[in-house]
Amino acid sequence: MYLIVGLGNPEPEYSYTRHNMGFDTINELAKKNNIQINKSKFQGLYGTGTIANEKVILLKPQTYMNLSGKSIKEAINFYKIDIDKIIIIYDDLDIEEGIIKIRKKGGAGTHNGMKSVISELHTQEFSRIRIGIGNPKKQIDLANYVLEKLQKKEYEILESAIINASKAIEDIIKLGIDNSMNKYN
Repeated sequence: MYLIVGLGNPEPEYSYTRHNMGFDTINELAKKNNIQINKSKFQGLYGTGTIANEKVILLKPQTYMNLSGKSIKEAINFYKIDIDKIIIIYDDLDIEEGIIKIRKKGGAGTHNGMKSVISELHTQEFSRIRIGIGNPKKQIDLANYVLEKLQKKEYEILESAIINASKAIEDIIKLGIDNSMNKYN
């Protein structure tokens, strides 16, 4: 069983923001695989289903970004999920807008949601997909940058990354993390 988590802030207020790329990927994955995200538990919204003949849980923590780890830890403890069956999707300022990167493990960088996840799980040894949102070209407060509502044209650039991240998750389940990293990175 895989736990696939998209990091973000509760919708609809934070829909169409750069910081909700994880939620948007979960929504795309759910739609594509006919999985309903309609259950509430683990301080989050989730749904269960099957992708590539593997049982999956799709989770969107509702704790707000900076406490995401609490929700994830509850789901892991409840379902007894192995660390190598966890995939976390989130936005990354240090990657060019619209590009995805897959990693087996690593630090949190400047991402507060990932700091919470690593702190709660006491490990960095889990898979993640980072969706590049780029760094603002002008001097702007980073919190404002990641939380501002995107115009349609801005969102379309990120939408292709969301679709690619969704495909990458399916490939990780089917082909493994190493093959998926070679394919997408």
